[in-house]
Amino acid sequence: MREDERISIVKELLFAYVKSPSLRHIRDPYSLIRLAQEIVRRIDRGNSIWRKWDGQREVLLKSALGCWIPVEALRDFINEMPGPQVTATDVVQRLRAFEDEEYFSYPKEELRPGCLALYEKERAEGTELPAIIGLLRDHVEREEERLRAGQEQRYRRLREEDRMAREQRLLSGADCKWTQLQKSPHWYCRANGRTYRLSPTKDKMWKLYRVSSVSEEDEGALIGKYRGRGDATKVVTQMAYQPEPKW
Repeated sequence: MREDERISIVKELLFAYVKSPSLRHIRDPYSLIRLAQEIVRRIDRGNSIWRKWDGQREVLLKSALGCWIPVEALRDFINEMPGPQVTATDVVQRLRAFEDEEYFSYPKEELRPGCLALYEKERAEGTELPAIIGLLRDHVEREEERLRAGQEQRYRRLREEDRMAREQRLLSGADCKWTQLQKSPHWYCRANGRTYRLSPTKDKMWKLYRVSSVSEEDEGALIGKYRGRGDATKVVTQMAYQPEPKW
């Protein structure tokens, strides 16, 4: 690709980008990243080592990423488009090259049965491939959202189970890491049989106390003020095994 062609591509994309009526959109880092990626793609296309893939073929193949469309179906449809004939290997390797790019994701194995079943149903009804790809993209998006919601629900459940287990250890008198009791703003931990409490302050710091119980009525003895639990943990780790001063 000649230099004037590369300049023309960059100029075209930049002019289109700054036409946006939204100043916020123009300054948005994510939008700038996508613009940079599109500039690189458009320039690289003219120097691509993939000689059988023009713009329309690549658009079709990219749209099929993650949808589990059978390779043979993609090959047959692409061979009906203008351009040189492609083999199944051409299709597989071009898909893999797309998937290896950082802005594409790999297909999820758990979605494969549902995608193939939907594909076979639509093919039997005579739906053309681009329409099937669009349908599958919507299906994959919904299923991925369902999977994300399920993962978040499991994560919240595990966190709550872990919190309850730590709470039980704390209440039973066993040593435990920092634990928040129900909706209390305070955090408690026990090390070497000694109980400590962290209480938040208005200036977003933490006050560390040595206490004798987990009751909020126990004022305890102030040890110090710290930026975060990590700093307080270091202090507790040292103090818990040293002779305790008379408070």
